[in-house]
Amino acid sequence: MKIIATFLVVILMLLGGALWFLADGSLNEFVKSQIEKVGLSVTEQKVSVDTVDIRLTEGAGTIKGLKLPNPTGYDYSNAFTLGETTLDLNLSSLTKEPIIIDAVIIKAPEAFVQLKADGSSNIKDLIDIMNKNIGSNSAEVETSDSTAPEPKIAVTKVILENTNLTLDLTAFGNKAHKVTMPNIYLNNIGGTAGLPASELGSAIVKEALSAIWKEAKKEQEEALKDKVKEKLKDKAKEELGKLFGN
Repeated sequence: MKIIATFLVVILMLLGGALWFLADGSLNEFVKSQIEKVGLSVTEQKVSVDTVDIRLTEGAGTIKGLKLPNPTGYDYSNAFTLGETTLDLNLSSLTKEPIIIDAVIIKAPEAFVQLKADGSSNIKDLIDIMNKNIGSNSAEVETSDSTAPEPKIAVTKVILENTNLTLDLTAFGNKAHKVTMPNIYLNNIGGTAGLPASELGSAIVKEALSAIWKEAKKEQEEALKDKVKEKLKDKAKEELGKLFGN
């Protein structure tokens, strides 16, 4: 009986500590700080988050005001901003591995893509930086217990709803175009085995940036085609003017 009583005391202490941890808001602050730390180590930019609200008992969470700055040398302050991201957690998976997030929904994110005359762009630069850092020692994040293995997490789907894209082509004699992209769907991030928690966000951001970059290239081609057409029209008008003496 003494052993059982001791065991119950330990369990109650752990539960009490966990409830204090949640009530105190420490979980939210911890998640916020981890997003910013991992963001800095992987993108080499000072990623910032306004607020995090994780509600484990409801299987839900919200992240607001996430900003990914541009590398130096670009006109826009940020490459990517997320107004509000909602998480739908699979409660039955919280005691298993991988932990499953059923859905991550990013509402009306903003992406700023600037292309330079030499073919470089802010998004391409960020993707190259992330490829260099993901899995390297420079991307490791310190935890309170470095010997404890990180939990693995898998995301069933990620939806970027109505991304507002600003495509700056002024380096090509064009202008900044603003378009609303169709919804972007990313599926099975982390696969069946999941990814370590510190790598998951990087994987999502990398795939999201790659999808935005692909769409931006399409928009660039269309915009430059329109520019060529306008030049041809102007040239035709000029030649007609010469022909008819105008």
